[in-house]
Amino acid sequence: MHCVYLPAISRRSVVGKLTVGSCWLGGVDEIEARTVVYASPEELYEFLLDFPGYARYSEYLDRVTQDGDGTPGTQYGLAFSWWKLTYTARSEVTGTTPPERIDWKITKDINARGYWQVSPVEPPEGEDVATEVILHIEFDPESASEGAVELPRLVSLGWVIDKVKPLVKTEATRIVRRVVEDMEGSRREADVEIRTG
Repeated sequence: MHCVYLPAISRRSVVGKLTVGSCWLGGVDEIEARTVVYASPEELYEFLLDFPGYARYSEYLDRVTQDGDGTPGTQYGLAFSWWKLTYTARSEVTGTTPPERIDWKITKDINARGYWQVSPVEPPEGEDVATEVILHIEFDPESASEGAVELPRLVSLGWVIDKVKPLVKTEATRIVRRVVEDMEGSRREADVEIRTG
């Protein structure tokens, strides 16, 4: 799938820089968070396979249930709460390419999918190893099921979607930053660039 950014902004990857971008593609929003972690691709990949282990990074994710070992076919229940709303998303791992990529999709209530991608990069001076990690999310907000969330009176699903879309970017940034912290064992200040389209 080819993504055209509006306005056209080139993707860039800089060691220590976290880049978050979004674009509009025929009704589908895409969000991508990327940065470089000072760890091997194999270590990072194994870390990302343990989804419940890093799910605590999200401010709005209360708990995760898992049925499977992280390989294709593994299913997760993701219990979210925000404002006056609670919702459990259902996701499934759809493919893995060790130690490079983990693909997933949401299996009910909204058309959404994404992947974690892990690629070795040239480490900066003073580091032995460096790996770029990408969290890519695609979702169609118009596909959200009206009855998926019990809404308070006088609140429309459209209003909720408009409020949640910016939170998805914030959460993607938070999750990738926390992956860096856990993998490196210390907090490293990463520049954040947010692109909107």
